[in-house]
Amino acid sequence: MSDDKAFSIDVGGLKSRAKDHTPQAVEKVDRAGEAHGFVDRSPKKKRGRPPSPRTGQVHAKVLPHVSEEISAEAKRRGVQQGVLIEEAWSHYCAEHGIDTGIE
Repeated sequence: MSDDKAFSIDVGGLKSRAKDHTPQAVEKVDRAGEAHGFVDRSPKKKRGRPPSPRTGQVHAKVLPHVSEEISAEAKRRGVQQGVLIEEAWSHYCAEHGIDTGIE
């Protein structure tokens, strides 16, 4: 039997080369791809809803009566519960001299 391992591969001959990223090279590759039937299928613009400025979430666990009171006040005023939390935080910051950077 030979001294070579049965499943060994010599990778010494493999070399990596830097790809050409110039606009001319990219255009050439795109044209060649389109000629062979490859087309760009990436979305042209972002679909769906535009992002909301209110993206942060607070998951506060409160006593049941507090939860009911917050829910009732939000319904009474016709706003979301998050608006009440934002207003409460703003009031807290104003009383304690904390600058939130939001006016």
